[in-house]
Amino acid sequence: MFAPGYKGDQNNDTQIFALAILLSSTFVYNTMNKIDQRAIDLLHYVIELSNQLRTVSPPDLDGVEDAADAVNFCPDLVWTLRDFYLSLEADGKHITADDYLENSLKLKEDTDENHKNFNLPRHCIQTFFARKKCFVFDSPTHRKKLAHLPTLHNNELDPDFVQQVADFCSYIFHHSKAKTLSGSIKVNGPRLESLVLTYVNAISSGNLPSMENTVLALAQIKNSAAIQKAIAHYDQQMAQKVQLPTENLQELLDLHRTSEKEAIEVFINNSFKDVDQRFQKELETLLEAKQDDFRKQNLEASSDRCSALLQDIFGPLEEYVKQGVYSKPGGHRLFIQKREELKAKYYQEPRKGIQAEEALQNYLQSKESVSDAILQTDLALTAKEKERKEAYLKAEAATRRLEEIQRQNQQMMEERERQHQEQLRQMEIHRAQQLAQQQMAWEH
Repeated sequence: MFAPGYKGDQNNDTQIFALAILLSSTFVYNTMNKIDQRAIDLLHYVIELSNQLRTVSPPDLDGVEDAADAVNFCPDLVWTLRDFYLSLEADGKHITADDYLENSLKLKEDTDENHKNFNLPRHCIQTFFARKKCFVFDSPTHRKKLAHLPTLHNNELDPDFVQQVADFCSYIFHHSKAKTLSGSIKVNGPRLESLVLTYVNAISSGNLPSMENTVLALAQIKNSAAIQKAIAHYDQQMAQKVQLPTENLQELLDLHRTSEKEAIEVFINNSFKDVDQRFQKELETLLEAKQDDFRKQNLEASSDRCSALLQDIFGPLEEYVKQGVYSKPGGHRLFIQKREELKAKYYQEPRKGIQAEEALQNYLQSKESVSDAILQTDLALTAKEKERKEAYLKAEAATRRLEEIQRQNQQMMEERERQHQEQLRQMEIHRAQQLAQQQMAWEH
């Protein structure tokens, strides 16, 4: 049984308190009058102290490989209330002492700072003690007889008090078990001695912090865990919502702000005594670094996406260039026309990200020499083609002139033949006329 003292060396009291929790299988917490916040806070603090003591001083016990993990250091809790003066009622109905204990340890639903400080020790007690029991005791006798209490006989005590003590003793005798280690190894005399010496040496060496430092250490532990929980929530949300590359930087920043806000809420809901928001600022710094990392990833994803697209879209054009498709007069114009068609196709592709234009311009600039080479080839071949065409036209003109001369000569020869035939015909006509005249003259 442990009754916390509020006089003398409080640090010694709490250290003995912690030893009692670590060494007992049933821990009797004896307080006065009622369950109040002070008693709850003290029990919470000693639980945390016990955890630290167990951590900094793992005992060396025969038959147990890892005693720090093996010690079943979470005892049953029996909370006893001396000189209890409250009525065991709730909402106008009678309740048991166990109900009173459970009601006293209930958590509040609100998450503001005051309620968080209210809930934290209660949650710790609920988690630490798997089994909890409560007994209330009336005043043992009349106030005037209390000074002689050690010498009073049972028949001089309040009957209700005597019955309450009997119920308490019966419960302890029937339900308390021996302290055990993992594997159901009972703590015998030598093992108990080893446990006691180990923990006492840890206390004597100064490894245990004071209450103030313990609260700071607890805040460090709780808030560091809250930061990790917030970061995990941020990572989860960003993994679900972000598809890299984003169309623009603002899209990424908006998703970051939403996830950052949720992460800070997670931290606030799980933090403990974050003085001057030191841990929240640390979280914000980590989230800012996360944002910078996402921006870098977004740039890389956009560059990779654009490079793949450019290769896929412009790859066939590069192959045509290698095959000499555009190495001909007018080839440069056809090349430029095809390139513009492919640029339009590139612009139509979705989710290229913020590197879309820069990647395209870098690609086109890298291929500028190819375009220049096609242009020079085009100009050279076009000049030769022009010369060839001019020569062809000259030859064709000469041929036409020759053909015209030949045609004219032919026409002249044909005209002469026609005139000759006409002369012959006229001569025949004239001869015929003369013969006719002579004939007529002969007949007369």
